[in-house]
Amino acid sequence: MRGYFGIGVEGVSKAANVGALMRTAHAFDAGFVFTVGADYSRASTAVADTSNAAAQVPFYAFPDVAGMMLPVGCKLVGVELLDDSVELPSFHHPSAAAYVLGRERGSLTPEMLARCDHVVRIPTRFCVNLAVAGALVLYDRVLSRGRFAPRPTRPGGPVDEIEGHVHGGVRFRSPERMERFRGDPP
Repeated sequence: MRGYFGIGVEGVSKAANVGALMRTAHAFDAGFVFTVGADYSRASTAVADTSNAAAQVPFYAFPDVAGMMLPVGCKLVGVELLDDSVELPSFHHPSAAAYVLGRERGSLTPEMLARCDHVVRIPTRFCVNLAVAGALVLYDRVLSRGRFAPRPTRPGGPVDEIEGHVHGGVRFRSPERMERFRGDPP
């Protein structure tokens, strides 16, 4: 899968949720994890982070939204249960993305929502646990951006193997380059 992604939380206060999210991010091969204005002890995430993701995945702690820095070209995707959010199954994930979830008993702040390039919602009747929401978003990203065999029309596993990637032939933008490549005299 091309591109990269990171995932983080704004204003989280439960270390176990951050630990579980970090473990999930590590499992899905995230490029980085982050917090914004979080109130927790990083050492206390070890209870839920049994993969020791903190030692495996780059971690950034930003003091506030204004101090948050993302790589150039990285699109910020808010995960929020709003009426005008794009439903996750209909969302085309950017190649380079950072996903941000809100606090446990609240929403993303207006400042964070204003900073988001996209806002998605998980199609549920009410909010789910922060770590569960993060896992669903990352699973959807992997599912939609990865190469998997098509789903069968009947219950059960895939019937056909996924075909290997086929590289196309050499393409030339000008006839002169094509002639040089083939060794034809000019």
